[in-house]
Order: sequence, then structure tokens, then C-alpha cells
Amino acid sequence: MDAVSNRFRAAIKSKKFIVTAEVMPPKGANPQHMLEMADGLKDWVHAVNVTDGSRAVLRMSSLACSALLRQAGIEPICQMTGRDRNAIALQADLMGAHALGVRNVLALTGDPLKAGDHPKAKPVHELDSIRLLRLIRKLNEGTDYNEKPMNDGALDIFPGAAVDPQSTSWSGLQSRFEKKLTSGAQFFQSQLISDFDKLEKFMDQVAVGCDRPILAGIFLLKSAKNAAFINRCVPGVDIPQHLIDRLAAAKEPLHEGMKIAAEQVQAARQLCQGVHMMAVRREDLIPQILEMAGVEPQTQRQVASTSSAVR
Repeated sequence: MDAVSNRFRAAIKSKKFIVTAEVMPPKGANPQHMLEMADGLKDWVHAVNVTDGSRAVLRMSSLACSALLRQAGIEPICQMTGRDRNAIALQADLMGAHALGVRNVLALTGDPLKAGDHPKAKPVHELDSIRLLRLIRKLNEGTDYNEKPMNDGALDIFPGAAVDPQSTSWSGLQSRFEKKLTSGAQFFQSQLISDFDKLEKFMDQVAVGCDRPILAGIFLLKSAKNAAFINRCVPGVDIPQHLIDRLAAAKEPLHEGMKIAAEQVQAARQLCQGVHMMAVRREDLIPQILEMAGVEPQTQRQVASTSSAVR
């Protein structure tokens, strides 16, 4: 496995503070903007997530975009949902991902179709995120969904899962987290975090001792209007009123949003092993946010590590 396929996994194994970020696939034939955004991130993050029909809105295939990122020398995390594919299609895509060198997969159930731009489309949902993790484990062991041997070789997929430390159902959160752990999740990326007391409680009471990195979701709020929209339209998210008021009072709301995100990165560093950065349509600002938070570029860390090894 080459360096482009291994940076993320190696960083997790060495217990580094992990930074990932998210890019949005294009709606159409031209991936240039996505590639430009990802290129600006590659020196700052261990891997770049590509969404798979996020909010049930039509976009280019996450797998195709992940392959394009890899060709550009950027390690991808391919998000894959069970909403739109049955077990045959999921296995086919996972085998295709492996053949293309895309090894990191975030297993998701998928957002409800009624929230998106094709509300009359028919969902599949044969496999939810937990069953998808179990499927990946079988493929890695060399057997298919029906436990029949794969004659042309086992896969080597590095699977992750989503987690929501702000869930209103504490028992449900605990149960699903434990099931994802036992089903083979090697890392967790959280939903947008706005309540860091709940994240701390989750880390102390649920994730403690799991030996898997939890990456706190950090979202760039661009304005008070943007924060209100997220509260209204994104399930399970509750941006506190004091942050909305802070954005509303700011002379430069976007810059204030960057400051808030940087403060949240600093808070997350005290609680968990990484952050997952989200800045829809302004992914170019993520390096600045990380710099404001005191996070060094990955290239600098690698140079420092090499120099230390030489000494």
C-alpha cells in the first residue's frame, strides 16, 4: 500500500492528533472546484472526506471523487451510505474502491430522502451503518455478504463510523456506539459539535477505553443567518443562542465564525484525538482556522519528525 493510501491509518496508529476535512462533490461533470479545495487542504489534514449524497442532495459519486482525489495525491475518506444501494451494489463499490486504491470508508446509514432534492426517490436501506461495517469486516476477511469465499482476494478497507455525542437519547447513543465498535469501526467522526460539555461527558462515559480516535466535528458558521438555517434544517444540531448573538453583533461575521471554529478546535484538543473540519463552500478557509487554533501543517510536522529521527 503506497503513502497516499496509508497516511491516515498510520497517523491513527501512532496516536497523533488527527485532522480531517470535508469537501463537497460537484453537481455536474466538472470536479475542478472540488479538486482545488482539496488541494488547499492536503498539507493541513491527514485525509479528505468526500460526502455521499449528504442531506439527500444529488452530487457526483463519492467513490469517483475519491479516486480523483487519490490521483491528485490526496488521501480520501470515501463516505458510503446504505440508503441508495443494496448489498450487491455496496459490495461492488467496496471492491471497486479497493482496486482504485481508496481504502478509507466512512460507513453511514444516509440522511432521509424527504430532506433532499429528490423526495420522491425510492430508498433502499437494506443495510444501515452497523450492518455496512459488518459487511466490510467480512470482505476484509475474504468472504462476501453470504459468507462465500472471494476467489480473487480479500479487501483491505479501513472503516470508520459517525457518532453524535449530542444525541438526546443517551442509551441509544451508547448502544449504537458499542455496536459500531464491535462491528469493526476503526475511527469515529462526529456530527457538528456545539456543546463541548456533552462531548466531554461522551468521552468520559462512553468512549473511554475504546482505543479508537474520536474526531470532533467542527463547522464554520458564516453568519447568524447561516447558524439559524443549520438549526432549522439539520437534524440533531442546536447552535447555542450566545453564538448566534455573537455572529449577529460582529462587524465581520465570517471572520467571527472562523474565530469560533478555531476556539472549538482548541477545546476539542483537550478532549479527544482529532477534529473533522466542515466549511461548506469555504473549504479554502480551513487552513486559516487551523492556524488560528495553533495547529501546524502536516508537512511541518513530518519535517520535524524526520529531523528528530535524524538527530
